[in-house]
Amino acid sequence: MSREQLEELAWRLHELARLLANRAGEDSSTSSRPPSSDNPYRRQERGKPVAADSDGAAAESSDTAPEKAGKPDKNRTAKGSGKQPGAKGHWRCQPIVVSREVAHAPMVCAACGAALGPDLKRRCVSAHDSLELVRGDMALQVTATRHSYFAVRCPCGDDNVERPRVGLSSLIEGRKRNLRMSERCLVGPMLATFIAALSLRCRLSRRKIQEFLRDWLDLELGVATIERCIHEFGLASEPVVERLIEDVRAADIVHLDETPWYQRGVLLWMWVAATAATIVYRIGSRRKEELAALIGDAFLGWLVTDGYGAYRDHPRRQRCLAHLIRKALALAEGYYGAGSGFGRDLVRDLRRLIVRVHDGADADALERLTTRIKWNCQCNRHEIEKKVRDLAGEILNDWDAVIAFVSDPNLPPTNNDAERALRHAVIARRISFGTRTDEGSRFYAAGLSVIDTCRRRGVEPWEYACSLIAAARANLTLPIIPANAAA
Repeated sequence: MSREQLEELAWRLHELARLLANRAGEDSSTSSRPPSSDNPYRRQERGKPVAADSDGAAAESSDTAPEKAGKPDKNRTAKGSGKQPGAKGHWRCQPIVVSREVAHAPMVCAACGAALGPDLKRRCVSAHDSLELVRGDMALQVTATRHSYFAVRCPCGDDNVERPRVGLSSLIEGRKRNLRMSERCLVGPMLATFIAALSLRCRLSRRKIQEFLRDWLDLELGVATIERCIHEFGLASEPVVERLIEDVRAADIVHLDETPWYQRGVLLWMWVAATAATIVYRIGSRRKEELAALIGDAFLGWLVTDGYGAYRDHPRRQRCLAHLIRKALALAEGYYGAGSGFGRDLVRDLRRLIVRVHDGADADALERLTTRIKWNCQCNRHEIEKKVRDLAGEILNDWDAVIAFVSDPNLPPTNNDAERALRHAVIARRISFGTRTDEGSRFYAAGLSVIDTCRRRGVEPWEYACSLIAAARANLTLPIIPANAAA
């Protein structure tokens, strides 16, 4: 090459390196990229003070932009979320038109055990109106029912008073008003289930749910009431999830995966454990304690997982080959010299191994194919390119888990089941940016677990959710999700 060609090539390489370096440093705050594309481990660095330059001057003036300079604004006071103390309240402006009345009276005397017939004198002690959603043939209608509670005096002289029953409660230290489920509620079980469905499945915000109810059902509900309905479903689902975890621990094959989740901007992780009949979600840290909370310390079945180190202590495990194939594709399509050929061979052989195990090939052919994959990795374990030797070493270090499905065709070669289960939560995270409290994270994960398990078992999820909320409000035994509904 001539001097001019070398200078032009060096200039192009310099420009390419500068372009790639600038692109690597960009995020959603410095480009048009969406926030979901940011590195989850670096999101907490936002808002930190900007370093001063060589002249000692800050990148941003603290007098004109104290927040951008990383310094708190003394003129602003910290305040909590929601309506502030002393703010003007909002009251119901839509009248409730009652369509029917339901009388609740004691039937048996608590003192003597005598039957309290309708001929005895009654007096009304309390009443409340309840809005309920009626599902008809191709129609939805909101009706109002007035529930009246009576007191009856027994001939023995004892006053028997019927009151709304109180069910589950969520107690948070320091909170002004705790969540307590009760039959005395403005929103009925089916309407509360409908609101929870709009939030958990349709991924609508509280304001959007309020707008939907007003525009399409002519129903005015406050945001706090909508929030309460969603949390009631999560609270009622938690005892059911405890039973589902027992089903997961008794399963033969469990798919596990995790994805980043944010709780008030703090990086957490959403775990999922999926079996043939059960799906359980959990939001917490990425430590092994979260894994033990899902499958226990004495799990004897098979795990189908990716390459995360927390899974590697389990002796019976199938490594997801789809993850390895994607890494090999990155080598095959990149500029890695001989490493690109290793990537192409690995993609071809892993895909061929999956097909041959599925088709029931003979043991000799499978052994030849697995031997070739292992030999190819051994030849590239000390390659100059770091990504090439890392992939080869990763496969060799986890070799038994990579080929476990060869000797047991019932094992799936990929972790697609768990990844598909997490897809809905990932979309919700990108829209809502996660949850805000520990209680909200627990309720969100419990609600998703119940909904997805119902769908997997062939149970109509919203009918079950309605009965679940009604039982939790009345302090009755919670219904279980049938295990053989699909059959």
